[in-house]
Amino acid sequence: MPTLGIDLGGTFARAAVVDEVGRLIAASKVALVERSPSGVVETIAQAVSDAVRVAGVPLGACGVAAAGQIHKDSGVLSVAPNLGWRNVPLGALLTARLGQPVRVVNDLSAAAWGEFNAGAGRGSQDMLVVFVGSGVGSAIIAGGRLVDGGGGVAGELGHIKVVPGGRRCGCGELGCLEAYVGGHNLIAQTRELLASGGSPEVARLTGGDPARITPVTLEKAAEAGDVAAVEVYERAAQFLALAVANQVTMLNPARLVLGGGVLTHCPGLRRRVEEGVRAWSSTTSREGLLIADAELGDDSGLIGAALLVK
Repeated sequence: MPTLGIDLGGTFARAAVVDEVGRLIAASKVALVERSPSGVVETIAQAVSDAVRVAGVPLGACGVAAAGQIHKDSGVLSVAPNLGWRNVPLGALLTARLGQPVRVVNDLSAAAWGEFNAGAGRGSQDMLVVFVGSGVGSAIIAGGRLVDGGGGVAGELGHIKVVPGGRRCGCGELGCLEAYVGGHNLIAQTRELLASGGSPEVARLTGGDPARITPVTLEKAAEAGDVAAVEVYERAAQFLALAVANQVTMLNPARLVLGGGVLTHCPGLRRRVEEGVRAWSSTTSREGLLIADAELGDDSGLIGAALLVK
């Protein structure tokens, strides 16, 4: 029986009806105009209604992928940086609004489950997934099961501390990996370089317009030898590569799946992660390790969320 997957991002809510093997039957996307919990719930309900109407099937159980730290039993979003939420009972709100059981999971957990079942993880029982997009996240599958931890927040790679007392992260804490490597924070650091006047290559690439800065801007400026850009870029690359290498050492996955917009569009950073894993993870932990790129793109969370409720 088809199930429903919902992907709650920072700017859109997407919904899709998904069949038993992870194929999308119908999908819809609605922009988030009102970002309060009640407003977001109504936006999700509209996306769900659109997808279900197109699919022509009754609404069944729903899985929701959301960026943030989520309590696995209650469906409460303890921290949702993209929406500015703290302790929002999204699972209960959606269950009441949709009239169907709803399971809320971290977006990386959903993406990992989608890749495991229908993407780059097929055929592997022990897998580590690392995505770098606007933030940094990871998820762990061990023995064919998603590892969610005692409270549901296992695999929060973006919130390990790399600089005690360092830059403030969207989660509110200081010195997280995400504060140095996440796409939003790469942009913020590059804008700081532009504002200081210390990066002529960033100024050249953007025409001095901070609105034109993306993570690719920083990578291109660093590759051109801009001293200030190299410093920021090298720090981010080393932090990320070392963090992933240490995860490989701890978890000994058979497969490492890399994805997310930053790694997709910044091939140099993607290469540095793989080089770091080969150089810095323990020899025994990486024996036989296959490193692959995610295959499902933006649909991984939708597919994984739908399959997780089966």
